[in-house]
Amino acid sequence: MAPQGKLDLDPEVVRTARRLAARAAEPIIRMARSHTTVSVERALLRLAGLAGADDGGRPWANHLTDAVRDQVGLEHGVALPVWDALLDGPHASLGDLARAAALGRVSFRIPEGADARRAREAAREAARAGIGRVDRRRAERDAMLERLPVPGAGEGRPLIYLIVATGDICEDIPQAQAAAREGADVVAVIRSTGQSLLDFVPEGATREGYAGTYATQENFRLMRAALDEVSRELGRYVRLTNYASGLCMPEIATLAGLERLDMMLNDCMYGIIFRDINPRRTFIDQRFSRQIHARAGIVINTGEDNYLTTADAVDAAHTVIVSQLLNERFGHEAGLSDAQLGLGHAFEINPAVPGSFRLELAHAQLVRELFPDAPLKYMPPTKHMTGNIFQGYLLDAFFNLAGVMTGQSIILIGMMTEGIHTPWLSDRDLALENVRYVRDACAGLAEDFRPRPDGMLVQRAKQVLSEAVELLERVEGDGLLTAIAEGTFGVTRRPPDAGKGLDGVVARADGYCNPAIEILDAEDPHAAHAEQEVPA
Repeated sequence: MAPQGKLDLDPEVVRTARRLAARAAEPIIRMARSHTTVSVERALLRLAGLAGADDGGRPWANHLTDAVRDQVGLEHGVALPVWDALLDGPHASLGDLARAAALGRVSFRIPEGADARRAREAAREAARAGIGRVDRRRAERDAMLERLPVPGAGEGRPLIYLIVATGDICEDIPQAQAAAREGADVVAVIRSTGQSLLDFVPEGATREGYAGTYATQENFRLMRAALDEVSRELGRYVRLTNYASGLCMPEIATLAGLERLDMMLNDCMYGIIFRDINPRRTFIDQRFSRQIHARAGIVINTGEDNYLTTADAVDAAHTVIVSQLLNERFGHEAGLSDAQLGLGHAFEINPAVPGSFRLELAHAQLVRELFPDAPLKYMPPTKHMTGNIFQGYLLDAFFNLAGVMTGQSIILIGMMTEGIHTPWLSDRDLALENVRYVRDACAGLAEDFRPRPDGMLVQRAKQVLSEAVELLERVEGDGLLTAIAEGTFGVTRRPPDAGKGLDGVVARADGYCNPAIEILDAEDPHAAHAEQEVPA
């Protein structure tokens, strides 16, 4: 854990900020608990074992959910009508039922009385089996971390995070293994452009993506197996990251839990602001996805860094803090521990601003002290990268230095060619060399970094925190959905009744049944599991 008290923050101001964030989050939490979405319902079916797609690539989970919705609606969820049909019909499995439903050969109903109790119990048994598979995958991770510990994890050594994504999973695998051999601790397979806007999860191994590789269950399985192989070769566990955002956030989170991913990008605000996905849809989807992450022991990465790509990193610094506090509250309510809150922030101040590095240190240290037990994810400069690769390499070195000085937990390495093209393997090698040098040369520097009590860093940090409290007061008073509609985060305005996916939002009726949510709400996801070995 990073040393505390370097910025002399007023504990009462910090408590006030958290109280305001909790109040601002409460209406959103109530909404998420009283609504469902098509993706939440499909996630239950996937958790219960429904997989595969028709010849056109449309998943059976979509077919079955759509058939239920068309006949009886989703206000009661899919569990009661689906398992009622399974119990009373000739279909031997969810897959058989989905295929028949796609052909219009199944009549669904909302069962009542004893029939409803039987359907509910059968659905709960299927959900329990799926959650059991997630639990076993988490236990596998725990065992591998014990056998293959990451040197220095938990002792102030940041995890080195590197992105690999060619569009072809068969090409991603050797690149990911090469990155691990060069020092990467976390490999992120970025998704194909636009996948967050697909209201279905593609099926199988994919070999054609655009600026990324499709997130599918089979791609997850293949990459996890490849990283396990290189982990055993290197004697240290290499983590795998993907993206649980967009219109299929709950389903992708479920597949990640089933295939033992370790981290997931998970922040609905990213989809709202940068993909124009409906705010209500994404907040509802986010709660279920984070419940799955909590159970699976997955560390989430939030997307506050993205705000600074559209807003000024100095003027909007307080919006990052506000979003982090809200994400903390949403995460805790969904069952995530502090050790799973990979809150995001970024090194994005214009290097031409006088004292830019000192400002970056103030912001990074503020986040570190506000969230001392969270595995923070620090993002490299991208907004101000140009074709000058020498300046870019130097800027990345300053970013790495700020990360080490302020005890950041997860450092996503920057690329000197960020502003020119998709980085080559040689660019990644140089980037890894840069961060390894700074990390090793400056090991322990966080212990010696002590800002002057009356100095610029301390005053700047207090100013940003004060501005965050003022903004939280407005958000708490006006409502978070209103704040988003007004462009508070990342400048972009997103009204609550617009955007993609709104038609997939459904208010729950009395008697709504989703046994996965019931199990995840009722049980402590951490009771039977040790915390992941992630430095904080």
